[in-house]
Amino acid sequence: MRERTLDVVAAGHISFDMTPQFRKSSYRTLDEVLIPGKLIQVDQPTIATGGTVSNAGLALFKLGVKVEFMAKVGDDMFGNAIIEMLNNKTGRICRGITRNKNASSSYTVCIAVPGIDRIFLHHPGTNDTFGYRDVDFEVVKKTKMFSFGYPPLMRKLYLHEGEELVRIFKKVKSLGVTTVMDLALPDPASEAGRLNWNIIFKKVLPYVDIFFPSIEETLYMIDPKKHGRIKEKAVSRHEDMVDHLSGADVTSLSDTLLDYGAAIVGLKCSHRGCYVRTAGKASLGRMGVAKPGDMDAWANRELWAPSYHVKNIVSALGSGDSAYAGFLTAFLKGKSVEETLRCANIVGAQSLRAYDASGGIGTWKDVECVAKKRDAKFNPLTIATPGWRRANNNNLWRGPHDGK
Repeated sequence: MRERTLDVVAAGHISFDMTPQFRKSSYRTLDEVLIPGKLIQVDQPTIATGGTVSNAGLALFKLGVKVEFMAKVGDDMFGNAIIEMLNNKTGRICRGITRNKNASSSYTVCIAVPGIDRIFLHHPGTNDTFGYRDVDFEVVKKTKMFSFGYPPLMRKLYLHEGEELVRIFKKVKSLGVTTVMDLALPDPASEAGRLNWNIIFKKVLPYVDIFFPSIEETLYMIDPKKHGRIKEKAVSRHEDMVDHLSGADVTSLSDTLLDYGAAIVGLKCSHRGCYVRTAGKASLGRMGVAKPGDMDAWANRELWAPSYHVKNIVSALGSGDSAYAGFLTAFLKGKSVEETLRCANIVGAQSLRAYDASGGIGTWKDVECVAKKRDAKFNPLTIATPGWRRANNNNLWRGPHDGK
């Protein structure tokens, strides 16, 4: 039996992030902010590492998970800063971050106005060159779980119908490692934004055990026309798109993703919390070394848990990555489906307390304390779709395919 000295390898996209801090919080929409010729005075920016490797990886680290980072940066100032910040935050040398002397490091300017969804100015840089040869499979052999994020922002991985991405996941699965994937929403006008992602998902999801993107990303890639109609309606009313998605919409998306091959489908639904749908015991049994211990409790489930209420939101930057990290941590610790969803929402809520993705996240003990609170405040979650019903604790909804 191979010794697994690591819990998670956090691989994929990484960047240097700068987030200006806004003094004024009375803006209602970005249209009031992004006006040509307008000068907006901001405070000192938050400088941090970004992308899933940093956001989810550091959240996992803070939660006590044994994690190794695996990504690529350039031989430049931003690359130096990314490596230095990761080393400082973890207190060790992060040897999985490699350099490419022929490309610049990725960077992102995040416009995060309190109370308004973020907008990103992003340069993919070295992420576009990341491929199969950049994965250290000798390190992967030592881990229980391989988490990969943001392939839509990594050109080499989505070219040729995702050939390189499939190759990576197929190899990792052959090592008996449990595989996980997260997404990012591409620019609709970009090369990645114009692809038929259904073709890629059909090829790669048979090798992905846990698929945990946001609901908006998923809808855009599975059914871009429907995404456009719903998005247009929401924007016209100055509302959040997730509020226009029904229980039937979410179930339909999970139907498709399970059919494509994923064993567990999680969907991050912003202020509406997190949704999860699982396959049967046969599929769960093929999930690798980190598969659920209690197959009966995890098989054929469909649940939606509300998000926790945060009174003073500082920034939503990286909150989805943090919820993702909370889910994976609880899953690795053998928690139930219900507890795992709750922990995902707790860590996602903690992330809202700081400008950077992981600054507001506490320890795993902190998460457990919040999970035990009986007077915790949740954001409202109502699902009017027939077949959905409240669970006994009234803070959880059970879908029509929930086998319990």
